[in-house]
Amino acid sequence: MKYTLQVFTGSWHDAHEQPEKILGRITEISRRIPVERVIVGWNTDPSLYRTLGHGLRRAGIQMLLWLPVFTEVREAAETEEALDLAGQRIVPPGKQAEEAFAFDCPSSRRNLQAVKALFEKYFSDCGFDGVFLDRIRTQSFAAGVSGVLSCGCARCREMFRKKGVDTETVLKRYRQQKDTFFDLADYPMDGRFTLKDPLAQRFFEAKEEIVAEAAAELCRYFKEKDLIVGLDLFAPLVSRFVGQNYTKITEYADFIKPMLYRRTEAPAGIGYEYVLFEQYAPGAQGRIRLTAGRELLDSQLEAVRSASCEVYPGIELNYHKNLVRTDADYVTDSLKAIREHGFAGAALCWNIMEVPDAHIDAAAALE
Repeated sequence: MKYTLQVFTGSWHDAHEQPEKILGRITEISRRIPVERVIVGWNTDPSLYRTLGHGLRRAGIQMLLWLPVFTEVREAAETEEALDLAGQRIVPPGKQAEEAFAFDCPSSRRNLQAVKALFEKYFSDCGFDGVFLDRIRTQSFAAGVSGVLSCGCARCREMFRKKGVDTETVLKRYRQQKDTFFDLADYPMDGRFTLKDPLAQRFFEAKEEIVAEAAAELCRYFKEKDLIVGLDLFAPLVSRFVGQNYTKITEYADFIKPMLYRRTEAPAGIGYEYVLFEQYAPGAQGRIRLTAGRELLDSQLEAVRSASCEVYPGIELNYHKNLVRTDADYVTDSLKAIREHGFAGAALCWNIMEVPDAHIDAAAALE
């Protein structure tokens, strides 16, 4: 099985690890498991990537730029933020405030141009083989219901209208129904839920279309530069609430890395996101009963097959005693499942520089 590694080099202008140290870590790991590509970013120091890219090319390993789309970009460029359906700023409730990202509007021309401009300014001549588009979605329940019922800027309202959805009516319906707005007629493990309210259902379908259109534009832009394009996606069970429909959003991508994180108690963790749905819509009917074991992973591995491109299931190898309680047995179990389901590769997430050696040992023992 071929592996994709991730290396976080810090945000746009933060200090970063020395490229020699990063390359040494990757070289050490690639002696033990077959490494196909490395996703690295998104510090803007070009010397980092030129040095790293030279070493990776000699080793026959592809280097892809880790590039956020609808969060983080505002730290380096002028962007337009996402709004809730009342046209107000999205403020994460209570204890979730520190854990939620601030998101930008998915339909904004300025926002899409900002991503392209940042690539051209900082990364276009660094020797990347491709780009890996992260956070190409709307907010999740980490920002409460107002995060999920977004974006409500004037431009998005018009896009929704053209798709047959009046967002004022959606907001009025939610305010009338509260939790029952999210009542489900069906919630299969692949996440392709059917909401009982046809208006609520159509809202989420239209949002998926808006996000997929943005993804398509960026995919085409980078592929015209002969770059590989990968996407970072929520697990199917929770992806639709953030506007990620696996069939639609993957149409123009080369591969995806679904975040099948069962031990992550932070945004993108399957259980974490699902519990937030329960927390902010506690009265909603029709939800499934979620377990965090192998059954959950098996269901998501089958569900990601709906993608229109190659799939490299992402498993978290990072460890943190409060946020990511992984261990070697978890790594072994996860990678065995990926093999048993017939996938040719997996992604080891989300910063190989912070992964315990015991976790790498577990992966190597399967070779």
